[in-house]
Amino acid sequence: MAFARKRARASASEATRRRDFAIVFTVMMAVAAGNSGLQSVLPAIGREIHIPDPLVAGIFSLSALLWTVSAPVWARSSDKHGRKPLIALGLAGFVVSMLGCAVVVLAGLHHLIGPMVVFLGFAGMRSVFGLIGSASNPAGQAYVADRTTLEERTDALATLAGAFGVGTVLGPAIAPYFVLPGVTFSGPMFAFALAALVCLVVVVRYLPHLERAHAHYETARPGQAAANPEPGRGKGANFWLDRRVAPFLLFGFLVGSAQAVNGYTLGFLVIDKVHMPPVQAQGFIQVAMMGGAVAGLMAQWGLIRIFHMKPRDLLIWGAGLAGVGNVFITLAPSYGAVVTAYALTSIGYGFARPGFSAGGSLAVTEEEQGRVAGAVTAVNGSCVIITPILGVWLYDHLHWAPFALNSLVLAAMLAFAFVNPALRMAGRRHDASLEADEIEQAQVGLGETPRMRPDPADRTGINLLKRRLRAARLLEARRRKARLRP
Repeated sequence: MAFARKRARASASEATRRRDFAIVFTVMMAVAAGNSGLQSVLPAIGREIHIPDPLVAGIFSLSALLWTVSAPVWARSSDKHGRKPLIALGLAGFVVSMLGCAVVVLAGLHHLIGPMVVFLGFAGMRSVFGLIGSASNPAGQAYVADRTTLEERTDALATLAGAFGVGTVLGPAIAPYFVLPGVTFSGPMFAFALAALVCLVVVVRYLPHLERAHAHYETARPGQAAANPEPGRGKGANFWLDRRVAPFLLFGFLVGSAQAVNGYTLGFLVIDKVHMPPVQAQGFIQVAMMGGAVAGLMAQWGLIRIFHMKPRDLLIWGAGLAGVGNVFITLAPSYGAVVTAYALTSIGYGFARPGFSAGGSLAVTEEEQGRVAGAVTAVNGSCVIITPILGVWLYDHLHWAPFALNSLVLAAMLAFAFVNPALRMAGRRHDASLEADEIEQAQVGLGETPRMRPDPADRTGINLLKRRLRAARLLEARRRKARLRP
C-alpha cells in the first residue's frame, strides 16, 4: 500500500513537471511565432511604405543590442527572485512592444506618418522587446535546466529549441490570415500581442514559483559541488573568459550570425526570384519560411532523438549542413531551389542551436545554470545587431555575397568544432557522470568507499578502458557475492 502511494506521488510529480514544461514551451513558441510572423511581413511592409531595405533589417539592431546587454541581467535576477517572475515580465514586454509596433505600422500604411517616422517609431517600440522581453528566454531555459537531470538535459533543451521551431512555422503560416482590410499588415502584430497576453495569464495563474527548483533534481554527490571553481570561475565570472563556456559562446555567435543573415535576406531573395510585387510575393515568402521551420523542427524533435545525438554531434553536423545549404543558395537558379537550400540550412541550424546551448549548460555546475542561460540568450541577441544590416547591404550590391560569406564562416566553425578541446568534449561530462554512477553503485554494493567522479577531460584512451574494466569487475564481483549469500 505504501509503495502504491509512493508511486502515485511520483507519477503526480512527473505529471506536474510535464505541465510546467508545457507552459514554458508554449511561452517560447508564442514569442517565436510573433517574431517570425513579424519577420515574414516586414520586407513587404518596408517596400509598401518605401523604407530602404537595409533600414528594414536595421529595425531590429537596437532591439538586439538592448537584448544582448539586458539578458544576462535578467538571468542573474532570475537566480535571485526565481524563474516565473522573469518569464512573466518578458511576456509583458513582448505584448507592449508588439502592440506599439502594430500602431506605428498602421499609421504608416494609412499615410498618417512618413517612412522615417515609421522607421524610428518601429525601432523604438521594438526596443521595448529587447530591453524587457529578453527576460523570458534565459528564465525559461534556466527553468528547464533546473528541473532536469544531466542525462535529460540535451533532449529537454532540444525540445525547448523545438518550441522556437514550432513558433517559426506558425508565425509565417498564420500571419497572412490576419492581413485584414483596415489593419492590413499590422493585423498579425495585433494577433500575436493577444496570443502573448493569453500566455501571460496562464503563466501567472498556473506556473509554480520555484526559487531553487534545481535542488530537487541535483545529480552531484555531496561534497562534489564545492570542488567546482577554478580561478576565474566564481559567481561573478565572465563566461567569455571561462574556458569551459567561451568556445560554445563563440560558436553560437558566429553560427547564429549566419542564420540571421539567411533569415533577414530570405524575404528579399524570394521577392526577387518570383518577380512579383511585395504583396503578391508574401505567399511565396510564407512557404519558404515554413519549409525552413519544418526542416529545423524535424531536426530538433526527430533526428536528434532517433540518432541519440550528443552536443558534439550537433555542433559538427549543424555547421556542416548549414554551410552546404548556403553554398546551394549561392548557386540556386530558381525559387524552388532557394526553398530546398534554405530547408537544408535550417536543418543545420536546428542542430547547432541546441548543440551549443546544451554544451554550455552541461559544462557548468547546477548553480550556474541561470547565468549560462543568460549568456546564451545574450549571444542569440547579439547575432542580430549588425549581421542583418550587413547581409542585406551585401545582398543589395551582390546577390550571392552574403551566402558565400556564410559558407566560409560555417566552414571555419566546422573546423573549430574538431580542434577546440571544449567543443570536442561537449556533453562528455554527462556521459562521465553516468559512468561514475555505475561505478559508485558497484563500490557501495561491495562495501567500498565511493571514489570521486572521474574528470571528464580524462575520458580518452587507456584511462577510459581502465574505468570500464574496473566497473565490469566490480559489478561481476557484486553479482557473485549475491549468489553466495545463504
